Amino acid sequence: MSAEPPVPRPGGRSARVRAAVHQAVIELLSEPGAGELTLPAVAARAGVNPSSVYRRWGSKEALLADVAVTLLESTWPLPDTGSLRGDLTEWITPAFADFASPSSQLILRALLMSTTDVAEIGAERRTHLERRGREIDQMLARAAARGEPSFNREQVLDLILGPLYMRALFGSVPSSPSYVTGLVDRLFDRRPAQAPDSASTADSESGS
Repeated sequence: MSAEPPVPRPGGRSARVRAAVHQAVIELLSEPGAGELTLPAVAARAGVNPSSVYRRWGSKEALLADVAVTLLESTWPLPDTGSLRGDLTEWITPAFADFASPSSQLILRALLMSTTDVAEIGAERRTHLERRGREIDQMLARAAARGEPSFNREQVLDLILGPLYMRALFGSVPSSPSYVTGLVDRLFDRRPAQAPDSASTADSESGS
């Protein structure tokens, strides 16, 4: 009887290397001279062979994208509270907590400032955004089945995720959790933004 194949350990060496490299990126970005972040420096800090880092990520930009997307997706369970307002609030709250941390903001800004013509980065971003979009669609479909107000994916992205991402990129995420409920409230209380008609405005001013 042949011996059974060994059962791989959960995560294994590859997962440990990835975690060590990600931690090294965060540490190096927190230090002076982060603009000079290089794959050899990351490998040295992580205690792994540089060839392993190059083989897995290929470029600093691809590595930053991997770290950022891992961060963005690490604590975002899909809730089911029984209401769309509750679902959206619980869905965005973990992201708010993550984005408020200095290390998260460093990673996102480093990714923003890195070269953007690397194909892997675009693929990572598109994959992340589409995954979030599908989660939004699930919450909206459940809300529609309950007869709740109708929204679409773009409204949730623009009014809830967009402001949070922008603030995280520029290091200005508010400290109060009420910011999250405010974003959700803005979706439910939304009003179409209408630019004033220049001609009617001019007529009004001339006739007053």
